[in-house]
Amino acid sequence: MVTSASAGGKAFGGGGRPPRLIAPVSAYLPGRPHCYRLGVAVVSALYVYPIKSCRGIRVAEGSVVARGFASDRRWMLIDSSGVFVTQREQPKLCLVEIQLDASRLRLIAPGCEPLTVPLTLAHGALRKVRIWQDETLGHVHPEAGTWFSKYLGAPHELVYMPDSARRAVNPERARPGDIVSFADGYPFLLISEASLADLNTRLEQPLSMDRFRPNIVISGTEPYAEDDYTHVRLGEISFRCPKRCERCVVTTLDPETSQGGKEPLRTLAQYRLAEQKVWFGMNLVHDHTGTLRVGDAVVLMA
Repeated sequence: MVTSASAGGKAFGGGGRPPRLIAPVSAYLPGRPHCYRLGVAVVSALYVYPIKSCRGIRVAEGSVVARGFASDRRWMLIDSSGVFVTQREQPKLCLVEIQLDASRLRLIAPGCEPLTVPLTLAHGALRKVRIWQDETLGHVHPEAGTWFSKYLGAPHELVYMPDSARRAVNPERARPGDIVSFADGYPFLLISEASLADLNTRLEQPLSMDRFRPNIVISGTEPYAEDDYTHVRLGEISFRCPKRCERCVVTTLDPETSQGGKEPLRTLAQYRLAEQKVWFGMNLVHDHTGTLRVGDAVVLMA
């Protein structure tokens, strides 16, 4: 069963948490505290994104290693300056489908012949790359760089994060030794089905969960229950919940066409705006490794 949790209570900034974001009273059960949970919450879906900003893959279970899911965002696209490239700069990346097997990735994109690359890469030229404020290293895969350059119409390279690269999670919101792949900042993103369902009641056209690119989806909660999470156990693995997720223009891209619009940011800004940012979902950092599975129970630890 999911137990109750209290709101953060600290001022936003300096590693603290913002006050609970405003949602309408109708989002909660009458007469119940906002932290009340409905029934048994469970993990209902899991996703990995082998190449940052390309399409994700829904999986039944995932091996959790030091950086997050074993196959999650170890590959990343960079420009000629070594700076990371995402759907923010190249919306067409949302059309790149990734097929995953035990040792390979198959890349499929409109107008291109499919390309197969290894799941991991332990050789090849190493080059310095930048993702946000972080500098780290990546092995270059020349053939994949040529493939993406043709698809996007500009020079790009595909790089793989080697095991020797130790990109740290923001130390203000993490513990010494916490590391992350080429994900934006944290190993995992969690969103509840109820939060998306509530958002969809406010939109003219409902959106699917893949707009928000979570790793972990849970069911059996109230809308925005994840706002209050501080420490949670999913199956056999415990997670810290250091920061809600601020949302960017990527959420406005239709993953089936790559066309942009104003939603869902326009609607979210009406009731999920704090500190000049729009928030949806909770970032997680895992306490230890293990296996996470669809159907695992969700238990609040604090």
